[in-house]
Amino acid sequence: MRTSTGDSISRGMKISDFQTKDVINITDGKRLGQISDLELDLKQGRIEAIIVPGYSRFMVLFGGGTDLIIPWRNIVKIGSDVILVKMDEVKEHGYDEREREARLYDEQQQSRSERTERLERMNRNQRRTI
Repeated sequence: MRTSTGDSISRGMKISDFQTKDVINITDGKRLGQISDLELDLKQGRIEAIIVPGYSRFMVLFGGGTDLIIPWRNIVKIGSDVILVKMDEVKEHGYDEREREARLYDEQQQSRSERTERLERMNRNQRRTI
């Protein structure tokens, strides 16, 4: 697969090199920060998104902040010093939002597990009565 992100990707790049680059939104020219993390698709062996920590004015007081999750498809160019991204609408995901999503996922998994156990009990009871 060919990308428009630059020659540095085809030669290979270390995550530490990636993290030192400033991320700039070409839509409004704002500096978004530097990469703190990556979202990976382990099945496909691809980077799904880059994560840039955002800072709210209350972060220092409450110890929280927000993350900017930038899909890989929004990366326009990876240069020697900067990563240019095109984000029409910058969407921040707070730590509370991620925790809420994780709780919902856990509840769905638990609910699914309980349904499976219930069905297995019903099947065992049906076999006993036959």
